[in-house]
Amino acid sequence: MLKKPVIACVGLLTGSLLALPGTMAQATPTGPGSVAADALYVAPSGSDGAAGTQSDPTTLSSAIGRVSPGGTIYLRGGTYAYSETVTIPPGNDGTPAARTTLAAYPDETPVLDFAAMSEDPANRGLAVNGAYWHVDGVVVQHAGDNGIFVGGSNNVIEHVVTRFNHDSGLQISRIASDTPDDEWPANNLVLSSESHDNADSDGEDADGFAAKLTSGPGNVFRYTVSHNNIDDGWDLYTKSETGPIGPVTIEDSLSYDNGTLSDGTVNSDGDRNGYKLGGDGIEVDHIVRRNIAYGNGHHGFTYNSNPGSMTVSDNVGIDNAERNFSFDKGTSVFRGNVSCRADDGSNDRTVGDADSSNQFWTGSDGPACSAYSGAMDWSFAGDGSLVVTFGGSRVTP
Repeated sequence: MLKKPVIACVGLLTGSLLALPGTMAQATPTGPGSVAADALYVAPSGSDGAAGTQSDPTTLSSAIGRVSPGGTIYLRGGTYAYSETVTIPPGNDGTPAARTTLAAYPDETPVLDFAAMSEDPANRGLAVNGAYWHVDGVVVQHAGDNGIFVGGSNNVIEHVVTRFNHDSGLQISRIASDTPDDEWPANNLVLSSESHDNADSDGEDADGFAAKLTSGPGNVFRYTVSHNNIDDGWDLYTKSETGPIGPVTIEDSLSYDNGTLSDGTVNSDGDRNGYKLGGDGIEVDHIVRRNIAYGNGHHGFTYNSNPGSMTVSDNVGIDNAERNFSFDKGTSVFRGNVSCRADDGSNDRTVGDADSSNQFWTGSDGPACSAYSGAMDWSFAGDGSLVVTFGGSRVTP
């Protein structure tokens, strides 16, 4: 198998042909009847006291305070400069039947820029601490900590880009240290989104996506792409002080070149894994299926001391710097996974239930690796699903 350069493709989503260099395009549905009649409008030039109409737009903070449960806020295109966190507070909720929507106006790209912030754990970008919200089609960049922080439950985060933030681009964790376990954020869906070039000054904490430390059950990442972050692509870390997090599902996603920023910066203290699935020897039974880990700076998929019974199925690890699959303990179940290398490297290790449906790397490539030669490319299909190709041919792990 020949390793070729990775090409990060601009994803084109339904309703938008507008793309930012180096990112996926942003989109919200367009067409007759797709714009909510009673929506509030926000623009970079808006003012707090404005009516919130198209002709008299308001500010994002003002709109969040005014929107009714199940209502809609449209962000017009352009750059919004902030020096403080924009927060959707607890109690400002949609409903199970009608989420409150914060969305890019059709065919426009709002960029929430927090470059005025210093690097500090308190300096998050957009904090989604309410429940039943749908955040769609925004770029969040340069925050002093997480780009998007999700502390609420039952939210959908879709078509977003988090980049150049000083901690994980998008993180799901509890709102505060006194948040009880049964209120940890649960049942959030991160969909058709990209996170890249997030980097903290120590080079040890900024991942692409994270559900870690204090996240509840039922959180899902689907059709998501994490690349060129200084630490890991995904981090599901647990620690003994707070105990197990809820099981997370990561599916149909891509993690590549993590541990090296797009400008070539590497920090040797970073973990640099594609998918880091644990911590502190705490059991959590995550589901990891139909994902690709390519060219990350350490392991592709790693248990990271999680001794649980994870479901690890139909994933592909290619040319990660150490093991493509690294599971030294536990009773995880491995089915249909593929591991490939262009050159010599470390053999995979999979302690648990691994049958002959897997093709792990133990010194040579198996026949399934023929599908993963040539340059890698990726995009988002019109329905938001992730399309990955090698040498121009689509692969479906």
